[in-house]
Amino acid sequence: MHRAVPEVVVSAPESSRPRVDNTMVKALARAFRWRKLLETGVYATVEEIAAAEKINAAYVGRVLRLSLLAPEIVESILDGRQLPGLTLAVLMTPLSVEWREQAEALLHGQSDETGCARVGGRR
Repeated sequence: MHRAVPEVVVSAPESSRPRVDNTMVKALARAFRWRKLLETGVYATVEEIAAAEKINAAYVGRVLRLSLLAPEIVESILDGRQLPGLTLAVLMTPLSVEWREQAEALLHGQSDETGCARVGGRR
């Protein structure tokens, strides 16, 4: 005679589950695609990309900056492991080009006294 053993499912706490932000993933995909189009000569300028995509050139420029993010930041976003407060709006603000400074602000939650991410001495 076999006893029924209750099945116990243990799940990770809600806060530790990966949370993929599709908006950020799509923006990263655009940034790297546009960078490749510039590097391969398909388009010569940001304005040409903007005209082809029928969007504002300033927006193209801001999104293109995402292709300068540290690889570990890109990977954390793609894996859904970014800090809860990291949004596309935060990524679109001017950031340091130094990967170490980016990681301190965006991966490790370094912030100033106001709670804003601090990158290269800026908020």
